[in-house]
Amino acid sequence: MKHLLLTSALVLGATAASAEPVKYALDASHSQIVFTYEHLGFSTTTGMFSGFDGTIMFDEADPANSSVEVSFPTDSLYTGWAERTAHFLTGDFFGAEENPTISFKSTSITVEDENEGLITGDLTINGITKSVTIEAELTQKGEHPMMNKPWLGFDGELTVLRSDFDMGQYAPYISDEVEIEISIEAMLAE
Repeated sequence: MKHLLLTSALVLGATAASAEPVKYALDASHSQIVFTYEHLGFSTTTGMFSGFDGTIMFDEADPANSSVEVSFPTDSLYTGWAERTAHFLTGDFFGAEENPTISFKSTSITVEDENEGLITGDLTINGITKSVTIEAELTQKGEHPMMNKPWLGFDGELTVLRSDFDMGQYAPYISDEVEIEISIEAMLAE
């Protein structure tokens, strides 16, 4: 869910000198958000979002000067069970008809070490915007071996409360706390 944003897991990795941020476009085919929650204490249930559109403005010389903006269709949700997916898209949870897009826009980045940092930003789900912080790691930066152009990879994680986004139905039987993992790739924009 926040993941979105998570997707945002983007910014760190300082080493070379760059005069200003460089634009990277998300690779939608290799970016996803996976979320998990506890179901009645019996199991951990998983869902996934994909279909990202977004950009990373990556400042290699000063990663704290980077930024990320990501959105994806609410109805890209996949839970592995058609009835559950359909219910999650209703007004009981994501309200996909009224709120067809989930988005994240960074507001600040704090560099923690060479490849890790915190990305804080505004996450909008179900028409509600909350500030969240993603623990992000630059997994790789380099030339893509098949595309022959600069590429970035990021992983991120965060925890959100469903109730913060008016999606707290059935809590505490179904956990209010949702763990989100983000994995994204981005290519140098042309």
